[in-house]
Amino acid sequence: MTLRFDARGNIYAVVSPHDLRQRGIDLPEDASQSAQNRSYWALSAVEALCSWAPGTQPAGAKEHRSDGLLVGPFQAAPPFDLLIVNTDGTLAERSGNGLTIFAQALTEQGLMPAQGHCLLKVHHDKGDAVSPVETSVESAEVEGVQGFWLDLGKPAFGPEAVGAQAVKTQTLNQRELSHVPPLARLNPRWAHSQFVRIGNPHCVTLVADADALPSNEQMREPGLSADLTRIAFAPPSGVGEPCAAGVNLQWAMLESEHRIAARVFERGEGPTASSGTSASAVACAAWSVGWVTAGAVAVVMPGGTAPVWLEEQDGELSRVSLFGTARLMS
Repeated sequence: MTLRFDARGNIYAVVSPHDLRQRGIDLPEDASQSAQNRSYWALSAVEALCSWAPGTQPAGAKEHRSDGLLVGPFQAAPPFDLLIVNTDGTLAERSGNGLTIFAQALTEQGLMPAQGHCLLKVHHDKGDAVSPVETSVESAEVEGVQGFWLDLGKPAFGPEAVGAQAVKTQTLNQRELSHVPPLARLNPRWAHSQFVRIGNPHCVTLVADADALPSNEQMREPGLSADLTRIAFAPPSGVGEPCAAGVNLQWAMLESEHRIAARVFERGEGPTASSGTSASAVACAAWSVGWVTAGAVAVVMPGGTAPVWLEEQDGELSRVSLFGTARLMS
């Protein structure tokens, strides 16, 4: 049975490996093997579970009814293996909203521990990152809302952290940042970016004014959509510039103390209402230029606000955690 969940406007379909095989999709028994063989089954799975039924797509709706597909768990007890499938058939190394949704799906099935941490292991086929990417998840309540804290570990900064090539150095607030020529050519105000890896790669562009934040509607316009796809997506959908394996794009603006407004264009998906790892990357990038200090940071996206917690030790970020909640859709 396929279930759909919503986390801050991010919608994922969740399906077990057994149910996928029952649909005639040839998924290997092992999660690691499934990841390495995704070219044989992933697009078929997306077509079967993320596409609109004929004649049901609302006017103006996105191409797919879900932002991606979560395949798992591969076991009946923790730790749990899973796959995060983008709508272009590629695999993601990590997704904050996706893992929140998966934790909620495990809760619905009675598999999520009521107390303590649960380890989720995301398998992928990216050659520039370790697989699986592990995330510790714990049930929690924040301001009366039941959800999950995701421990995303220690972030890494700079072009080398995400395998970025042909970028220049710029200075903002006396901090060294990157200048990404393909972004700056699209908009001169997109000249200062911070690369962040939180299990998956991000390019956070820091802007001074709200009108420099692209709206999701603007990012869906054919011209800008094509340009951003070339930057964000790996070949063959994009050109892998500046990152050969692709990179998630964000734009961030300091809205008020410890509150950042953000927009997201995801690798393998496009503009999204929200993204958990993107929110975490935005908070980290804001810290790197002195916009925020360690502690609680609110990242405001079109789909909702993501609470992020930053921990600092000896002048470095030592850990970033994300709080998320998800609801089962009817």
